[in-house]
Amino acid sequence: MSAQRKDDHVRLAIEQQHVPLGGNQFDEVSFVHHALAGIDRPEVSPAVSVADGIAWPVPIYINAMTGGSVKTGAINRDLATAARETGVPIASGSMHAYFKDPSCADTFRVLRRENPRGFVMANVNATASVADARRAIDLLEADALQIHLNTAQETVMPEGDRSFSSWAPRIEEIAAAVEVPVIVKEVGNGLSRQTVLALADLGVRAADVGGRGGTDFARIENGRREAGEYAFMHGWGQSTAACLLDAQDAGLPVLASGGVRDPLDVARALALGAGAVGSSGGFLRTLLDGGVPALIGQITAWLDQLAALQTMLGARTPADLARCDLLISGSLRDFCADRGIPTWQLARRSSSTGSTGSGKGSGTGAGPGSGSGSIEAEAEALHEMTGRTR
Repeated sequence: MSAQRKDDHVRLAIEQQHVPLGGNQFDEVSFVHHALAGIDRPEVSPAVSVADGIAWPVPIYINAMTGGSVKTGAINRDLATAARETGVPIASGSMHAYFKDPSCADTFRVLRRENPRGFVMANVNATASVADARRAIDLLEADALQIHLNTAQETVMPEGDRSFSSWAPRIEEIAAAVEVPVIVKEVGNGLSRQTVLALADLGVRAADVGGRGGTDFARIENGRREAGEYAFMHGWGQSTAACLLDAQDAGLPVLASGGVRDPLDVARALALGAGAVGSSGGFLRTLLDGGVPALIGQITAWLDQLAALQTMLGARTPADLARCDLLISGSLRDFCADRGIPTWQLARRSSSTGSTGSGKGSGTGAGPGSGSGSIEAEAEALHEMTGRTR
C-alpha cells in the first residue's frame, strides 16, 4: 500500500504541474530597477551560508520528493545524478516507508550512492522516533535532517494521522539528539511567523517555509479519495513569498520552497530573506519529460541566469540580494498590511547602503524589512514622509 501511495503521489504531482490552480504571489514581488547598480560578472559568487554549520556552493537545491517504491527509487537515482553533476544539495522524500519496510532502503540509499560527495538531506516526519531519525541519517550518510510538517496533508489523507500535539516536543527531542543540523520544512502550506518563532525555541538550525504555490498535497490526497470530498482544502495556507515576509527577523534562518518557477523567483525569494531556494515539482516534471540531461541543463541554466540577475542588480552574493529594493503589490501587500508588516522599508533598502549607483556596498545583507523602531514608529515616519512630498 505504501509503495502504491508513493507512486500515486508522483502521478498526481505531475498532473498538478500540467494543470496548476490559482496564481503565484511571487508575481506580486518586483525589483526596483537601478540602471547603474550593475557590477562585473567575475565579481559574482553563488556561495551561500544557509545557517550555522551549513554552507553550500550554490543557492539552489533539489527539495524533498519521493522514495519507497521501485519507480520512485529510479527517480531518486536520476535526481541524485543531476545533483552530482550540478553541485546542488538534495533532500530525500519522506523515509517513513523505509521504517515500515526496510526492503525499500535502496530507493533512498541511491541518493548517496550516486552522489557520494554531495550535500544530502534525509527526511522524516514529526512522529519519527529519535532512533528512526538516526536510522535515516545513517542510511544516507546525511549531512542534515529535514523534519517535515504536513497537518493539512494528513487531514485529507484517508489513512492520515489525526493527532498532532506531540509534534513540537518530538522535534525538540530529535534536534537535541542527532549530530547533524535539523531543518524543519512545510510540505506546501507555509510556515507562519509564530511557527518559525516556535521552531527557533525547539533548537532546529533552519526552517524551510514550504509555502503554497507548488505541489499541493491536500489536493493530491483528495485525488486519492473516491468522492474527492475535501476539495475545499485545495490551496490551503500561505504562499512562499508571504511566509518569507512574515518570518523576517524571527531569529531563525529560513529557506524557501513552494511555487518556485524560474531564476527570477529564486532571486525574489533570496531578496525576501531566504538563505537558499528549493524546487521539487518543476524539477520532477523536467526529469520525467526529458530525462537526466534535461534536468542537468535546467539547473545549470538556472544557476547561470541567477548569476546574470545578481550582476545586473549589483549583488555579489545571493545574500546581497536582500539589500535590493523591492515593491510588494496586490494580495501580498494586503497580507502584509493585515499582518503588520511595513512593506515601504523594502522599497528603500538600498538608500542605506549606497549600492544603487556603482554596485558598491555589498556584504552581509540585512533581512527584508530590517531597521529599527516599532511598526507604529515606522507608520508615523511614513506619514511624515508622504506629507513632505505633497
